[in-house]
Amino acid sequence: MNITARIKFFLFVTLRVWKYKFLSDCQRISGKPNLYLPILLSGKGKISFGKNVQIGVSAAHFTYSSYNYILAFDDDSEVVLGDNVVMANGASIQATSKISIEDNVMIGINCLLVDTDGHDLDPEKRMTGVPKSGAITVKKNVIIYYNSVVFKGVTIGENSVIGACSVVTKDIPPNVFAAGNPARVIRSL
Repeated sequence: MNITARIKFFLFVTLRVWKYKFLSDCQRISGKPNLYLPILLSGKGKISFGKNVQIGVSAAHFTYSSYNYILAFDDDSEVVLGDNVVMANGASIQATSKISIEDNVMIGINCLLVDTDGHDLDPEKRMTGVPKSGAITVKKNVIIYYNSVVFKGVTIGENSVIGACSVVTKDIPPNVFAAGNPARVIRSL
């Protein structure tokens, strides 16, 4: 890396990484990810990083303008990232119950994994009710391509691939390519 690239990286990435560390309020963090992009860690729950977790991809777009976000909302909320997980630029994980991402998973640019409806569906309880949630499990060797969303209660099977811009609302079996809105199995791998 030449001196100009180093200065640019320091000014536009490293300083922002420090800023987001300062802004993060989650106190129950274990493990240390490799940061190529800022990450905001928020909530009262637990966030665990396995070995060799990579946050951000410096060769991808949004390197100088985005950040990643992980929320473990309540005391009993948990986000677990296994070994060798890559979470690309602008990705978010938001847990009110539990989100487990096993080893060797790649999460693409601007992906969202969220284990709750966010608000109660009943109009009378929308502002005060407790929304439904369900744990998300992403098994080993899964790839979730850019701009995809994984919703509550979903398990994505080992070695499966989720195509770009997909909305995953139901379980995906192992060893398949799935895509669409809602995501459906396109073919076996």
